[in-house]
Amino acid sequence: MDKGAFLDRDGVINHDHAYVHRIEDFDWVDGILDAARRLHAAGYRLIIVTNQSGIGRGYYSEADFERLNAAIRAQFVEAGAPLSGIYFCPHHPEKALEPYRIRCDCRKPEPGMILQAAKDLNIDLTQSVMFGDKQSDMKAALRAGIPTRVLVGTDGSARPDPVPECTHTARTVFESLDQLSAL
Repeated sequence: MDKGAFLDRDGVINHDHAYVHRIEDFDWVDGILDAARRLHAAGYRLIIVTNQSGIGRGYYSEADFERLNAAIRAQFVEAGAPLSGIYFCPHHPEKALEPYRIRCDCRKPEPGMILQAAKDLNIDLTQSVMFGDKQSDMKAALRAGIPTRVLVGTDGSARPDPVPECTHTARTVFESLDQLSAL
C-alpha cells in the first residue's frame, strides 16, 4: 500500500476567493507546487479532496470544474508532483439545486472522499497526512483514520492537529513533513 498526502484545494493549493472555477481566477498559494514536489519525492501520492458546492448551487458546471482540474494537473506535473487523483463533492444538504441537495457521506467533514480515494488508489491511511484550512478537513481526516492532520491557517500559518502550539508557514510545514509524521 502507498501513503497519501491529501490536500484540500481552496485555502491550501489556491487562495480561497469563493467558488473559483476558472484558471484565470485561480490564485496559487506561494510555495505549494514546490511543497507538493517535496511530498511526492518523499513517497506520498498527492490527492486533492475538495468540497465544491458551487456546482450544486448552479454557479458553475462539473465541466467547468474539470477544465480547471486539467490546468491544475498540468501545473502539478510541470512541477514534478503529479496528482494521483482529484475527488470532489458537489453536494450541499440545504443550499443546492436538485439533484445536488442531499446529505451525503462525501462532503467534508464526512470522510467519503478520502475513503474512496484510499480504496481506488490503494492508500494506507495510517501512513497518510491531510492538509486543510478548515476544521471540516481535520474532522474528515480524523474520521478516515489519518493520524497526521495539518491545519493551514488563512493567514498562511499552519499547525499540526492536535498540537496547537506548533505554528509554521505552510511551506515550512510541507518541508518538514518528516518531523510532523513523527508526532
